[in-house]
Amino acid sequence: MKFFTLGLFLMAALTVAACGSSKGERALSGGGIGAGVGALGAGVAGGSMATGAVIGGAVGAATGALTDEDDIDLD
Repeated sequence: MKFFTLGLFLMAALTVAACGSSKGERALSGGGIGAGVGALGAGVAGGSMATGAVIGGAVGAATGALTDEDDIDLD
């Protein structure tokens, strides 16, 4: 059940990953989404939610900043 819930939240996060038109907007949205998913994943796995949020936020922000708005097209 934990893996199903985690998978569901990861799929939801990926649908809106790195939203924005500028690098700054994508970094902010990616960081926020990554922090939430990281905290949730750590909580489900029994780890520290704060550590998960920091790691997930860093990875999400980096991904958002390094992608171009044309890389992820949800239209």
